[in-house]
Amino acid sequence: MFSVRKAPSLLLSRCRPPSLLQLRSPLHSSAIMRLASTLPRLPIFEAIANHDRQSTAVVHSASGRRFTYGELLGDVAEAKDRLLREAGGSSIDGHRIAFLVENSYDYVVTLLSILGTHSIALPLSPAFPANELQYIMDQSQASMLLSSKKFEGKAQEVLKYGLEASPRHINLEKKLGSGEQREVVLEGPTSGAGGMMLYTSGTTNRPKGVLLPESAMTAQSISLIKAWEFRSTDYFLHVLPLHHIHGTINAIMAPLFTGSAIEFLFPFNATAVWNRFAAPFTPWGKGRERISVFTVVPTVYNRLLATHHDLPPETQAAARQAISPENLRLNISGSAALPTPTKKAWADLSGGNVLLERYGMTEAGMALSCGLTNADRVDGSVGWPLPSVEVRLVDTETGEIIHPGEELDANGRERDGEIQLRGPTIFKEYWRNIKATNAEHTEGTDGRGRWFKTGDIAVRRDVPSAGHSTQEWARGPMYFIRGRKSADIIKSGGEKVSALEVERELLSLPEIVEAAVLAVPSGKWGQKVGAVVILRPGAEGKGGKPWGPMDMRRALRDRLANYKIPQVMTVVDEIPKNAMGKINKKQLVKEVFADQSSGDEMENGGL
Repeated sequence: MFSVRKAPSLLLSRCRPPSLLQLRSPLHSSAIMRLASTLPRLPIFEAIANHDRQSTAVVHSASGRRFTYGELLGDVAEAKDRLLREAGGSSIDGHRIAFLVENSYDYVVTLLSILGTHSIALPLSPAFPANELQYIMDQSQASMLLSSKKFEGKAQEVLKYGLEASPRHINLEKKLGSGEQREVVLEGPTSGAGGMMLYTSGTTNRPKGVLLPESAMTAQSISLIKAWEFRSTDYFLHVLPLHHIHGTINAIMAPLFTGSAIEFLFPFNATAVWNRFAAPFTPWGKGRERISVFTVVPTVYNRLLATHHDLPPETQAAARQAISPENLRLNISGSAALPTPTKKAWADLSGGNVLLERYGMTEAGMALSCGLTNADRVDGSVGWPLPSVEVRLVDTETGEIIHPGEELDANGRERDGEIQLRGPTIFKEYWRNIKATNAEHTEGTDGRGRWFKTGDIAVRRDVPSAGHSTQEWARGPMYFIRGRKSADIIKSGGEKVSALEVERELLSLPEIVEAAVLAVPSGKWGQKVGAVVILRPGAEGKGGKPWGPMDMRRALRDRLANYKIPQVMTVVDEIPKNAMGKINKKQLVKEVFADQSSGDEMENGGL
C-alpha cells in the first residue's frame, strides 16, 4: 500500500485522498498490481500519491494516449529502480543525470525518477548543437545520459568525443499506457541532495549551471499554486520546450502537485493549437477536454493572433469561444516583455480575456506576478512579489535600498533599482563556479540570509486602480521592468532610457514585426538609442516611399520623450537569437552599428 504522510493542506486541498481500499484495488479488471516498489517521501510524491488514481495526469495530444496518476507513481518507481541498477546498486545521491527526451509522459517519468534517486536532473534541449550539449555534459560532470529512442542518435553524437566524466548512455523504453498500476511505498527522508540543474542562456558568458535543490522546486510550485489558484480540475495545454524553468516548474511540477491534467502538443504549431482549443466546441471534437490554463511566451500569442483569420469560419468561432474567460480560466505570458498591441488584440479576440504577465528567471523561478483579476493585470507591469518571495530594489546610482515610499528622487523622478530576491525559491549555486555565485549574491544586514542580484532593473509605482482583490499577496506598489542592467538601460546625455519601454512602443506600430533596442556608443551623448527592426512586407512611409527612420521618429514623437526615440535605425530580415531565443545585444551592436559610433547624432530629434 502507499505509505503517505499527511501532506501540507495547500497541496491536498483539492485532491481526493484515496482510502486503503482504493489503494489496494486495481483501476479496472485488466490492471495488474505488481510487487511494491519504493520512492522517497518527497513532497511531490506525497502529492501524487494522494490524487485520485484514476484521474488523468498526462495526455499525448497527437495520439490521444492517456496516463493516469495511478500509473505515474508506479512508472516513476520502476524507472528509479532501473537507474539504481545501472549505477550498480550504489547510491547516486547528488549525481547529475542528463537526459534527452521529447515532450511527453516519458519526460515526466524520467524527470521524477531522477528526483526519486536523490540525483540532480539535467534536461537537455535536442535543439542545441552537439558541441553545446558536450559543454554542458562536461561542465556538469554528468554521470549518465538518458535518451529516448527518438534522440538516441543525438545522444550518440554528443558522446562521440571524449567527455570529462565518461557518462554512461542509457536508452529508455517508451511508455505506451498499459493501465498497469504498481504498489508503491513512500519511505525515507522528505528531502535530499536531489534537484534540477538548468543552464543559463549564455548571452554574455558561457552558460552557467543553475542548481535548484528539490526544496526550491517544491517552494516554487507551492508559490504558483497559491498565487494562480491551480486546482485538480485544471487542464493545461503544454506547448513549451522543456529545458528551462517556464516549461518545467510552471507547466509540469506545479500542475502535478495539484492533480491537474497536462496535454503535450509540441513542437508548437499555431494551426494545431487553434484546432485543439476549438475541438471541444465543434462536432468533430466532442468529448475533448476544455483547456483551462495556457502559459506561453509573447511570440506564441503573436503567432496565434496572426493565424486565426486563416482558420475555417467554424473553427474561428469555436476557437474564440475556447479562449473566452468562461472557458480559458488563466492565460499567462512570460519570459519576455509583452507588447501592448498583443495584449489588446488577445483581449479583443477572446472577448475580454486579459493576459497575465509575470517575471521570473532560471535562478529564482517566478518572482513577481500580476493578480487574477483584470484590474490587477496592469499594462506594462509584472505585479507584486509572489508568496514566499522577498523582493527589494537597490538604487543603481547610489547602491541604497529603495524602501517603500522612497520611489521618487528629490526632483520627483522615478528611481531605478536592481531587483534583488531572497527566499526558499532561490537557487543554491552556479555549479562549479564559486566566483560567479559569490558575485551574484550579497549578504543581508538583518541576519536572514543573502540576496540574489538579478541584474534586472525595475521601478516600483503605485497604481490606485489595482491591488484591491482578495489575494493578500497582491498589495501595494507594483513593479515595472525596465530591462537588463548590462544591456537594456541606455544612458544618453544624462538621461536613462529603458530599452524595453522603447521596444514596447516600436512593436505597437503596425509597420514593425520585431524590434531590438540597443545602446550604441556615441561621441556626443555617451550612448545613443538604436533600433534594429523587421518590417511588415510592403510597409510604406511618407509619400509612398519605403518606411524608414524618419517615419519611425514621426510615429513615436507623441508616444515617447524625445531623448527616448531611437536616433539610428537599421532594417534587417532577421534578428539573431541564441538557442534559448535570447538576443545578444552587445554583439548585435557590434555587427549592425559598427559605423554609427560617431558624433553625427540628430539635433532636436531630426523632425
